Amino acid sequence: MKYTFKTLAMLALSFSFSTGFAQETPKEEDFYKINKVKTPEGTILEVGGLVTLPNGNLGISTRRGEVFIVENPTSNRPYFRKFASGLHEILGLAYKDGALYCAQRGELTKLIDKNQDGKADVYETVYAWPLSGHYHEYSFGPKIAPDGSFFVTGNVAFGDEMWYRGESRVPMRGWTMNITEDGVMKPWATGMRSPAGPGMIDGQLYYTDNQGDWVGSGAIWRIEKGDFIGHPAGLRWSGRADSPVKLSEEFFRSKMDERRNVDANGRAIKPENRVDEEFKTLFQMKKDFPMLRLPSVWLPYGILGISTSEPVKIPEGAFGPLAGQILIGDQGMSIISRVFMETVNGVEQGASFLFRSGFRSGVLRLGWGTDNSLFVGETNRGWGSAGDANEGLERLTYTKNPFEMRAIRAMPDGFEIEFTSPVDRKSAEDLSSYDVESYIYKYHPVYGSPPVNLEQLKVKGVKVSADGLRARLIVDNLRQYYIHTIKVDGVREKGSSSALLHPIGYYTLNSIPTGAKLSMSEVSTKNSGKSVKASTTPSKTKATGDKPNADDPSAAVASADKPISTAAPTYAQVKGLLTNYTCIACHNADKKQIGPAFRDIAKRKYSPEKIVSLIHNPQPQNWPGYSTEMPPMPQVTKADGLKIAAWINSLAK
Repeated sequence: MKYTFKTLAMLALSFSFSTGFAQETPKEEDFYKINKVKTPEGTILEVGGLVTLPNGNLGISTRRGEVFIVENPTSNRPYFRKFASGLHEILGLAYKDGALYCAQRGELTKLIDKNQDGKADVYETVYAWPLSGHYHEYSFGPKIAPDGSFFVTGNVAFGDEMWYRGESRVPMRGWTMNITEDGVMKPWATGMRSPAGPGMIDGQLYYTDNQGDWVGSGAIWRIEKGDFIGHPAGLRWSGRADSPVKLSEEFFRSKMDERRNVDANGRAIKPENRVDEEFKTLFQMKKDFPMLRLPSVWLPYGILGISTSEPVKIPEGAFGPLAGQILIGDQGMSIISRVFMETVNGVEQGASFLFRSGFRSGVLRLGWGTDNSLFVGETNRGWGSAGDANEGLERLTYTKNPFEMRAIRAMPDGFEIEFTSPVDRKSAEDLSSYDVESYIYKYHPVYGSPPVNLEQLKVKGVKVSADGLRARLIVDNLRQYYIHTIKVDGVREKGSSSALLHPIGYYTLNSIPTGAKLSMSEVSTKNSGKSVKASTTPSKTKATGDKPNADDPSAAVASADKPISTAAPTYAQVKGLLTNYTCIACHNADKKQIGPAFRDIAKRKYSPEKIVSLIHNPQPQNWPGYSTEMPPMPQVTKADGLKIAAWINSLAK
């Protein structure tokens, strides 16, 4: 289940606040305006690549195999000129030395306009790679390295017995390739599953991946030569003489003990995605796989994305106080997230935030205009998206400074939040304005992962800086490598009753800083009385080598043997469950989205118990025609699942 973010944006901004004065709810469109770029009648863009040319024109490649040059793209009357056509699903575009380069499904191609008539007359193969013919073997890029070579990433295929099981059927599937201009290919790194978002940031290669087998959630990774990211399919080719990755597939499988997932005939058994089983995490495997690269920042699944795409850096002068940070698109949820990164003890980590929702189709590519506006290239054919349209090109412009968490930084005893404008001191010094919890994802061969080992953390004190731009929190029980959800829904802007535009950040704590800690004598411990909220996500999970949370209040909810009301709840009564369990990332009440509409599910007349069983163990064959299969959602408790089911069935009336 996943979010429709038009709904989620409102839900995320509709928390109750308890600061003693009326609330003003800001809206994203007040600060970042989405403008549809006017395209010629009959043109279907399905954008696969975007690049800004030196003269300010925009280069666009499409999944339909065309390349356009857009003149005056920031004006009200842009001019589209077809530059090339007849190519195969172009999912990336780059410019170098007067030529355009694109990644087709099976090759890196150079496009040259020799006679300067505005159209490519030379289509030159720089390097071609094998294909098995599987539909999922998409290729992304290129991105230009500092030495002028190119990076291209390749999707895995899917298994025959298990639709989601990634396979590298031909060389370089699941790899990043480095290709020189004269056509020499060097394997660079492996462990990718669906690396739709390669990006060069400050001369360094990064990429984003999509949730699936071995990938608990989307994230952004820094990539160095020889890295293993975590998906084992590409290890099939690690024995090549030119492979910089020295981890063998056999050694990986022996350490992960995948034999338990094979029957007597050697056929794979679909493992269950359960919450209450022992499991391994990515960070626990570092001792066995030293070349394993952990995510720099996680993008929580169903909250900040389901199909993460291109990362770009905000240039100086763009988007006010957020310059220098990273924006990351999401194709499935039609949103853009924002990432603040820092380096602690030589390790990269940071926080992710929602940035802008409401795009008309799936956000796949991002590119900066010469006026510091952001072009957003969109598509959803075969993939589905929260946006209603099948394709699009939109332009995001900054209008004024929002009240936001500009950054979250790790501290030896908690976190420091930096705001974009001064805070109201009374609200910021009240502990009831803050909530912190932490969790992690499993590392296993099942599609995705529920959030596990979830624990509510105590905020013991807060110190607000003299200028009101920073609030430093003392937080108990920081957990290395865990995602820390930091909610700041009670803080208000100074001189205003305005709440934060986005009051939640998700900090990936790969390393805990050393240094001085705050003393309790220098912090505020005032608490206006808001009780600690129990999470709706069960945390009775046990990671190998990690102690379970014995005080988890949701475990009792999951196991309590209490009568459950059969009366159909209202939407208002279940919207919190639909949000917390990320159901509305994929489902809308009345229309087909990434998954079927709730109303269409109701027409099947499943019993509430059957709906709960399908939430826990989906049967995708029951819904042909949907390219994105629903992952198991074992974290949904029976009590909550029955409430959701009762509401769904009420839609049939």
